[in-house]
Amino acid sequence: MELQVFHRALGLSLVGDLSTAIGALFVVLNPTPNLKMLGLLQGFAAGLMLSISFLDLAHNAINSIGFLKGNLWFFAGVLFFGFIVKFIPEPAFSPQADPSEKKADDGGSGKDMMRKHRRQVLFSGIITAVGISLHNFPEGMAVFLGSVKGLHVGLNLAVAIALHNIPEGVAVALPIYFATRSKWQAFYVAAGSGLAEPVGVIAVAYLFPSSLNPEILEGLLGSVGGVMAFLTLHEMLPLAFDYCGQKRAIKAVFLGMACMSASLYFLEISLPKEISL
Repeated sequence: MELQVFHRALGLSLVGDLSTAIGALFVVLNPTPNLKMLGLLQGFAAGLMLSISFLDLAHNAINSIGFLKGNLWFFAGVLFFGFIVKFIPEPAFSPQADPSEKKADDGGSGKDMMRKHRRQVLFSGIITAVGISLHNFPEGMAVFLGSVKGLHVGLNLAVAIALHNIPEGVAVALPIYFATRSKWQAFYVAAGSGLAEPVGVIAVAYLFPSSLNPEILEGLLGSVGGVMAFLTLHEMLPLAFDYCGQKRAIKAVFLGMACMSASLYFLEISLPKEISL
């Protein structure tokens, strides 16, 4: 695989890691993050992901390798990520279970409960970090395969995944902070969980040959579309509904889809011809 493609994919995956760290900064700067804003952000990212999945990756796969093969590759991606979710479930981060709200509502009793269950809260944070790391690994693989296809595919995937990773940073940092009382320790653990994404890029770069058959590449990208669709519908939309309500979340979804369509058009007319699209 060309070194330029590898460096491009690695750089884009580091954006995803950075966004996880940005999510942790929500906790470092304010231990009671604005969940409505996070919900809107999650809905917006869901719109980006759905647009990429159906209007770009799956669409191109069907056009390139045929309706049947394109759909088989797409649903293979759905089954692959469904398998990961089934056997390595991502720990839930529900706003109703936010420890900071318990502390505010219960006063002294909330503090006593946090002392009593500090070890359990710490364990929950560690499990969350491990679960999110395992989920970020195939996302890094997706960014690499998208970068092989072209700059616009890799860039769009990286942006959508980066926005999705911000609430994940909060999910890791919040329980770590309330268990250890150390904001920076929470930040380091959350930022570290995002490193699985560039590791996924490195792993897939060594697994795949220097040149992929175009049909296989289009099929793999169709599978990436299936992974992104499953991730969006299974994890991102439910969280957006919980955080900011269905009406606001749906508006954010369509706004994200519109922005992705605009970005595709902008990249198409602005990038130099020598850069592959």
